[in-house]
Amino acid sequence: MTTTFRELGVLPGICDALERAGIITPFAIQEMTLSVALMGTDLIGQARTGTGKTLAFGIPVLQRSVTMTDPAYADLPQGKPQALIVAPTRELALQVSNDLHLASADLGLRVLTVYGGVGYDTQLDTLASGVDIVVGTPGRLIDLANRKALDLSHVHALVLDEADEMLDLGFLPDVERLLSLTPETRQTMLFSATMPAAIVALARTHMRHPMNIRAESSYENATVPATAQFIYLAHDLDKPEIIGRVLQADDAEKMIVFTRTKRQSQRIADDLAERGFAAAPLHGDMAQIAREKALAKFREDKLKVLVCTDVAARGIDVRGVSHVVNYTCPEDDKTYIHRIGRTGRAGASGTAITLVDWPDIARWKMINKALDLPFPDPAETYSTSEHLFHDQGIPTGTRGRIVDAAPVERKPREDRGGDRGSDRGRRDDKPAGDRPARNRNRNRTRGGATATQETAGQAQSAPAGDAPVVARTNRRRRTRSGGGAAPAATTSEA
Repeated sequence: MTTTFRELGVLPGICDALERAGIITPFAIQEMTLSVALMGTDLIGQARTGTGKTLAFGIPVLQRSVTMTDPAYADLPQGKPQALIVAPTRELALQVSNDLHLASADLGLRVLTVYGGVGYDTQLDTLASGVDIVVGTPGRLIDLANRKALDLSHVHALVLDEADEMLDLGFLPDVERLLSLTPETRQTMLFSATMPAAIVALARTHMRHPMNIRAESSYENATVPATAQFIYLAHDLDKPEIIGRVLQADDAEKMIVFTRTKRQSQRIADDLAERGFAAAPLHGDMAQIAREKALAKFREDKLKVLVCTDVAARGIDVRGVSHVVNYTCPEDDKTYIHRIGRTGRAGASGTAITLVDWPDIARWKMINKALDLPFPDPAETYSTSEHLFHDQGIPTGTRGRIVDAAPVERKPREDRGGDRGSDRGRRDDKPAGDRPARNRNRNRTRGGATATQETAGQAQSAPAGDAPVVARTNRRRRTRSGGGAAPAATTSEA
C-alpha cells in the first residue's frame, strides 16, 4: 500500500500545498527521513542526487518552525531566524528556497535566500524586518553574521545540503564557523550523495547521536537506474555536430551540456545558437542576474539547451531535462554522478551521454571502474556513425543544424594604397572627373615614368607570337653611391 505525506504526520497545510503541485506520495529518502526528523533527532541522510532530499529536510524544518513543540524555543524572539539551511552554490540555494516556498504557501512563513554576487541592501532590509528561515551560501552567511545583521543564536534546526560539495569547494571552515554561531541544542541534519571522511568527522564533532539513513545500498550504485548511459570516443571538433543531431532525436526535450571551463561553456553555447538551437551558457563569469534569467528561461521551456560548468550547475533541478551531455570527460566519479543526476530526476527517465577525448581514456577507465559500469572501452563515434543514430533514435539524414549557416561576409583587402591600377578607393558620390583616381603604390623610374607605364611599353614592343613579358618591380628604392636613385630592378620571365 502506498504511503502518503498525510499518513506520515505532515501538517495538513503543507500537504495541501504539495497536493496542488501534484506531490502526494513521498520518495524513499523522504519516507525514511520524515518520521525521524519530525521528532527533532539529528540525522545523516545519504541518497542519490535527484531523489527528493530537499523535501526530506524541508518539511521537518517548516513543520517544526510552525509548531515549535520544543520547549527550549518557546520564547523565541519575533523576527529571528528559526532555521538555517546551508547550500554550496547560489543555484542550489535558490532551488531549496523555491521548494520551501511551494510547501509553505499556506503557512505564512518568511523564507529568505542569501548568496553572493548581488547587493547587500535587499538582504539587510529583509533581515531587519524579520525572517523565519534563512537559506544561503556559506560566504554570504558569514558576511551577514560578521555585520551583526544575521543572528543565529535562536536557530533550532540547521541543515547542511550537499555537504560533500561544500567540502570539495573549500567551504568546510565556513561551515564550522556557522555551526559555532548556533545553539548546541539545535537539530542538525546533514544530507549528501557521498560521505567522504572529512564529512564523517564533521558529523561526529557537531552532531548528537545522529541516525544514519541511507536510501541506497552503496555509493558505487549511486547513479540513477532510470538514466540510460552512453559513452562515446569522439573528436573535439565533431562534438557540436553530434550534440546538434542528438537535439533532434525522437525523445529529446531539454538538454544540459557540461563543460570543463567557462570559456568552453560560452563557445559551445554560441556555436549551438548559430546552428539554430535556443541555447545559453551558465558559468561563473556571468553576472548573477544573467544566470538567474538563463535558468528561468530554461525552466519555462524558452531555452532548449543550457551549457554549464560544474560549479554553476550544482543544484539545478529542472523538470523535463531529457538529456545530459558531458562535453568533456568528468574529472572523477563523483563529478560524473552529479552531472548525470540532472536528468532522470523524481522517477523520470533520462539519457546521459559522455563524449570522451582520446587523451581522457585513462581517466574514463578509472571512473568506469570506480562505479562498476560496463563501458571500459568506449566506441569510436562520429556524427555520421550509424550506431549514434540507432542509440539515440535520431532520424536518418538529420544534420547538426536547423538553420542554414550564415554567409561569411568577405571584406575587400585593405592595403595601404589600395589595389594597383584600380580605382576601388574612389568615392561613389563623386564623378570620376572631379577627382581623378590616384595610385599611391606606383614606383617611379628615373625618367619620371611609372613602372606600370614601362611594363605597358614592353608589352607593346614584344614580337607577335612571343609570350607576354611580365615585369615585376622591386618596391624598395636603392640609392647609388652618388646619392641618385637607381632604376627599379625588373625581372623578365618568358
